[in-house]
Amino acid sequence: MNWPLRIARRYLFAKRSTNAINVISGISVFGIAIGTAALVIVLSVFNGFEDLISSLFSSFNPDVKILPVEGKVFEVDSSKLATLRQLPGVEAVSLSLEEVAFFEYKESQDFGTLKGVDEYFAAVTRIDSTVREGVYSLKNNGQQMVILGLGMRNKLTVDVDNFVTPLFVYMAKRKKGTFGEPFRKRRAQPAGTFVIQQDFDNQYVLSSLEFARQLLDYDDEASAIELRLDPEGDQPAVLESIQAVMGPEFVVLDRYRQDEAFLKLMNIEKWMSFAILSLTLVLVAFNMVGSLWMIVLEKKKDIAILKSMGATAAKVRNIFLYEGLLLSLLGMVSGFVLAVLFIVVQKLLGVVPIPAGFVVDAYPISMRLLDFVAVAVTVVGIGILASLPPARKAASIDAMIREE
Repeated sequence: MNWPLRIARRYLFAKRSTNAINVISGISVFGIAIGTAALVIVLSVFNGFEDLISSLFSSFNPDVKILPVEGKVFEVDSSKLATLRQLPGVEAVSLSLEEVAFFEYKESQDFGTLKGVDEYFAAVTRIDSTVREGVYSLKNNGQQMVILGLGMRNKLTVDVDNFVTPLFVYMAKRKKGTFGEPFRKRRAQPAGTFVIQQDFDNQYVLSSLEFARQLLDYDDEASAIELRLDPEGDQPAVLESIQAVMGPEFVVLDRYRQDEAFLKLMNIEKWMSFAILSLTLVLVAFNMVGSLWMIVLEKKKDIAILKSMGATAAKVRNIFLYEGLLLSLLGMVSGFVLAVLFIVVQKLLGVVPIPAGFVVDAYPISMRLLDFVAVAVTVVGIGILASLPPARKAASIDAMIREE
């Protein structure tokens, strides 16, 4: 029978001779609960932003992007393309061609990125669902059409309802001759505006692949092959199959590797915030130290009696280690309950709003099991460390106490 744990449990709920001990113990539990809830909520908010941004990126970035190891473009191998389309787990395949271009609409001019895509691009991504003005159309009755990001549309003051004024696109010639203009110029009609995320909105203009190839004077080149995968499939196995088809001349990027730098930065910010908030729990732990120390002083005679009955110093020390552990667990469970209640209310009602202008009205939030495990380990670890000084003091008390 683990009698040190039973004694610790009795000490936790027993009446104190001094009311201050109860107050300090209550403050300790309350502080741990608030600190635990804050840790879980902050981590969940970071999870929510990560999920939100990933969902926004998925409207523009594919599940898998294939890029050449060397150079910006490559000649498309039709046999490899056909093999990719027949691979199990691959649902759609699209070609794209990107290059920096200069855009002009009426009196407005600016640089951006022209991305030429084929007719399968909307099937690979969900780009057509992000169109807020006009329609998603790359070609209409033989006329080349373009879809602009909201930022590009604002910088160029484009009116997608104006079916007369064209958008002019200038692209530097790859081979400059002795005579003539150094730029190749084409015109297209604005068809719509997409809204995804600021980095995309302020940079990209979408056109047909044919239009981009004309500007760059290419025949069948592309800068990337983009794929949509079956969400129920075995993604690692599919990625291996894709790499085997394409060979060592190409690199295969999954969704994480396409935005690796950004996602790593978000992860660093998340765990840095976790570390900073953990320091507040260390401060709360000082209350626990004071509470346990006062309990040790109050139970000094009980400890001496236990030692006279044969209890070892280790057993006595364990009583107060368990006491600190129980205080931590009580505060941690209370904090988990508070955090879960807040997260549920935030998801349902959005009680904490985001300032106007963002893509959502309230802070996104998402719970993950790993966060609860990390918080539990941190809280229990801090609780045990805070219990060590009082426990060592209790273990050093002599078996006999001389009466004054």
